[in-house]
Amino acid sequence: MGLSGGCDSVVLTHLLHRLAPSLAFSAVHVHHGLSPNADAWADFCAAYCDRLGVPLAIRRVAVGLGGGLGLEAAARAARYQVFGEADIDCILLAHHRGDQAETVLHNLLRGAGVTGAAAMPMERQLGRLRVLRPLLDVSRSEIEAYAEANGLAWIRDESNDDRRLTRNYIRHQCLVDLAQRFPAAEVTLAQAAANFAEAAGLLDELAEEDWQRVRTGDSALLAKLRELSLPRLKNLLRYRLRCLAWRVPAATRMDEFARQLLVAASDRHPELRLPDGLMRAGRGRLLWLPDK
Repeated sequence: MGLSGGCDSVVLTHLLHRLAPSLAFSAVHVHHGLSPNADAWADFCAAYCDRLGVPLAIRRVAVGLGGGLGLEAAARAARYQVFGEADIDCILLAHHRGDQAETVLHNLLRGAGVTGAAAMPMERQLGRLRVLRPLLDVSRSEIEAYAEANGLAWIRDESNDDRRLTRNYIRHQCLVDLAQRFPAAEVTLAQAAANFAEAAGLLDELAEEDWQRVRTGDSALLAKLRELSLPRLKNLLRYRLRCLAWRVPAATRMDEFARQLLVAASDRHPELRLPDGLMRAGRGRLLWLPDK
């Protein structure tokens, strides 16, 4: 499981150790090196796991800001890279209902579609890695109450109070203001995410049916793709990128690429360069060419 040392992950570790004592599990702490207290946080996690008898791996990462990612997104990408490279097939993360509501708002403000509005799933397959979030229906106040009742200590990341960071602004200001007018805002936003997730699932089913009609090996036949409407083509392209664990581009870039696929002459080869590889049309097929 992922252990940052914050209240949520400390509680999840404690719950696993307490409720499933026969379950052999280990923890991983990602040392981002972004705070002067990062070494102390790693030491805290090591001491906590030692008391519980839980094996801990500490992985240091360098958070790069290339590829157009902000600091928060780059740190998240670094964490998931660590999780994906670990010798595990399942990881538990301690996101809670407040995180879900925050993610819904954040994604909607970025112009996300149905999949983005669905926010974080309780369970997700990321390549070979199964990601579980067992606390996603639990509020932050319930988690803190459990920690206090069981005498648990946790670290406090000073950057969580920096409202210059988008997620902190949403958490500490937007959601607080919304709750004053709509007391059930957190619950309602989490429910909206579940509704969007159902819709996203239906779109994925449609995309899989379309993929089976257009595919030839690992590529797609352009003639078959051009039988699809523009919205249906974009739905299929986004679906394939997610299946490949590639990052989906901004809507404007996807719109333009999809239109090019539909109208390009046979001597034209539309392509879309992405952080994870290249989508390129040629010789009657659409190819997904990963970066080496």
